Amino acid sequence: MSFAVWGAFAMALAVAAGAFGAHGLQKILTEKALATWHTGAEYHVYHALGLFAVAWIHSAGGGALATWAGWLMVAGLVLFSGSLYALSLSGMKWLGAITPLGGTAWIAAWICLALAARKIA
Repeated sequence: MSFAVWGAFAMALAVAAGAFGAHGLQKILTEKALATWHTGAEYHVYHALGLFAVAWIHSAGGGALATWAGWLMVAGLVLFSGSLYALSLSGMKWLGAITPLGGTAWIAAWICLALAARKIA
């Protein structure tokens, strides 16, 4: 599956997560939990769009670095946004320890993508 397809699916999930947070969870979650959910959804959107950048650079000859960027971007979606969604719904504070792993994956993804873009420039 191409990173553009991953990006499209990720964006569909991001829109659904944002709508669910705004309409389905507004009366259920505390203000703090809702803000946590919103952060997960916001970064979910950014990195779903990032997967389209990965797809473009990958198709332009970005090679292994672009591939690494894509998989790190996907891992970040699961670890960062996924842990924030789970934390918001469950209240299990230990899930917050997973979130920085996703952020680290995203940082590495963007560095790999920059190096891949430099390769094709």
